[in-house]
Amino acid sequence: MSIPKLALVLVCLMSLPIGPLQPQEAPKEAKVTPLFSKDLADFPSKEGLMITVEYPPGSTGPIHRHNAHGFIYVLEGSIVMQVRGGKEVTLKPGQTFYEGPDDVHVVGRNASQTKPAKFVVFFVKDKGAPIVVPEK
Repeated sequence: MSIPKLALVLVCLMSLPIGPLQPQEAPKEAKVTPLFSKDLADFPSKEGLMITVEYPPGSTGPIHRHNAHGFIYVLEGSIVMQVRGGKEVTLKPGQTFYEGPDDVHVVGRNASQTKPAKFVVFFVKDKGAPIVVPEK
């Protein structure tokens, strides 16, 4: 190959975009769906709240707390959970996890990069209090 042709090939190659040819998707966030809320007459100022959480493949939640008792039951896929000071655990359908009012949720993510995960959470919390409180 002659020098001018080689130079032309290099110029053409340099003009190609660097990186993947398809646009990168932004990280997907968890989808939270409220299912049921009920004032707890035996516990003044408390309510029970049930939600589902769907983690898309590769989804990770932020560090947070709930200031509530949280009872988690995995419906589909696998999730990884950990509260500060506790062990990281991988949960599969039918398995459960608990978070107390003082726990800081440091790990919450879908264990799979290719399959979604879904779980139900039942909270006992102060009426009107937010479900999630960001934490450092």
